[in-house]
Amino acid sequence: MLSNNDNHLAKDQSFCPIKAVTGFPCPSCGITKSIVCFYQGDLERSLEYHILGPAVVFFGLFTIVLLLVELKTGKEYFNQYLYHKKAAYALAVFLAVYHIIRLVYFVHDHTWTEILRESIWK
Repeated sequence: MLSNNDNHLAKDQSFCPIKAVTGFPCPSCGITKSIVCFYQGDLERSLEYHILGPAVVFFGLFTIVLLLVELKTGKEYFNQYLYHKKAAYALAVFLAVYHIIRLVYFVHDHTWTEILRESIWK
């Protein structure tokens, strides 16, 4: 399933409930496909699915390393390095702007019939 030999990532329907109801992608649609393509070494395709896919992988690895260092040293680093309200607000604004841009391109590249076909209201 994780090997994309038959290109099933591009043609299979996602399990996103927002996309199923509306036909439009949600802000996180494409993250899983992006991560799978990134694991396979296809950075360009990974970024096409979602620009934050590789960042999620690096963030996850960084978090694991940071928590392992906490366990070894007994010092607390997690809150110091990963809990910042300003960074969370900046990420939220970036994600909102990125999603609006994705929606504009999505509507531009798809007809209303195609958008409806991607929803449960076919």
